[in-house]
Amino acid sequence: MKKNMGSIDRIIRLLVAAVVAVLYFTGTISGTLGIVLLVLAVVFVLTSLVSFCPLYTLFGINSCKIKNR
Repeated sequence: MKKNMGSIDRIIRLLVAAVVAVLYFTGTISGTLGIVLLVLAVVFVLTSLVSFCPLYTLFGINSCKIKNR
């Protein structure tokens, strides 16, 4: 897997995931919407950790500033 996420993109995803987790565990969001958003937050964290987003590959997006060789 080639990296296709830049550091700013990774930070934004981690911040969004943290906000969703806090909102879910404080009870602000709940039910089906809360579970869907929590699963999305987990996906955001995982893609941030590996610096690879499969959807970026499908759409030809690359926010990583370092060129892959």
